[in-house]
Amino acid sequence: MSKPTTLILIRHGETEWNREGRIQGHTDSALTAAGIAQAEACAARLGDDHINHAIDQIIASDLGRTRHTAALLNSRLQQPIHVDARLRERSFGIAEGSTYSELDSQYPEMFSRLREVDPHYAIEGAESRAQFHQRVRESIHAIAAQHVGQRVLLVTHGGVLGAIYRWLNNLSIASPHKIDIPNVGYNRISTVGDEWRVEVWGDVSHLVNAAA
Repeated sequence: MSKPTTLILIRHGETEWNREGRIQGHTDSALTAAGIAQAEACAARLGDDHINHAIDQIIASDLGRTRHTAALLNSRLQQPIHVDARLRERSFGIAEGSTYSELDSQYPEMFSRLREVDPHYAIEGAESRAQFHQRVRESIHAIAAQHVGQRVLLVTHGGVLGAIYRWLNNLSIASPHKIDIPNVGYNRISTVGDEWRVEVWGDVSHLVNAAA
């Protein structure tokens, strides 16, 4: 049987805009002290795991919050960090910096956590939900194809993880679904050939003692 390709998926640490409930998209916000502590706690977990299950490569979104998180996660892995813009958060265009409630009120066809939305609707400078989900799926397929049989750490964003979860669980991209995507939660998926499986999702056991 072929060796599975394993992708460990980590969302960046908490940012100032996460704490304020603001849409980040392609706009950056600095990690908070709590976000740094979260990443340091996850680094210890990854370092312990690396002893028996080596991570072959680290790939991070090219945005600042993911690159900072990846650098902290790499403290014990000590590997080159490759950046990949395909792992960026969804672009929300002119709505970036708004709160979620403001976005839902101003652009109800684009985003909602409570009702179905038009997956092809986009505002100025933004990606539609359909465009974003296609980008994410294509990028994950490409990364897996480039690292067959390896274990790869991907440092990315909540929206990207949500898109992956919907895809692998056959959930509609237009309808609301409650998906657990904590900052610096541990998620692991694997593939052999065309078969994908979710092995771990939303595990935060390493954050129990992280500073609040």
